[in-house]
Amino acid sequence: MLAREQRDTYFTVPRGRLKLRDGPIEKALIFYERPDAAAVMESTVALARLEQAGDLDPLRATLREALGVRIEVRKRREIWFLDTVKIHLDAVADPGTFIEIEAKGERDEDRPRCQRQVDELMAAFGVRPEDLQSRSYADMLAGAKT
Repeated sequence: MLAREQRDTYFTVPRGRLKLRDGPIEKALIFYERPDAAAVMESTVALARLEQAGDLDPLRATLREALGVRIEVRKRREIWFLDTVKIHLDAVADPGTFIEIEAKGERDEDRPRCQRQVDELMAAFGVRPEDLQSRSYADMLAGAKT
C-alpha cells in the first residue's frame, strides 16, 4: 500500500484530458480519453513516466504557457494492488472521498476478466451502480468554481 499527496495539473486541450501528475507515488504526463458516463467505462491512455525527471515545475510552466491550465487537483491517494487490479482510495479537498477500481487489460480478450474483477470488487466494497460518478475530479472541481 502506498499513500501520498498528489498534484494533477490539467491542461487545456481540444479533446480528452492531459494532466501532469506530480507526487512521490508517480510522476507522469498522462493523456486519456473516456466517456463521461456514470458507469464502468473503458479508457484509452497514453502515459509518459517522468520518475527520473526530478522537479516537474519547469515542465508544468512550459505546458501552462503553451496550453493554459484548466484546473489543478490536489488529493491524498492510497493505492492497493490485488492481482492485476489497482485500487485507488482518494481524498479530494472539496468533492470528498472516492474509490477507483482499475483493472488493466492489454487485449480485447481481457475485457471479460477485467469486468468480472471490477464487478466483484464493487460488490465487496458495497459500491452500487448509482454511486458511480460521470465526472473526473477536475470536472467536479471546475463545476464547483463556476
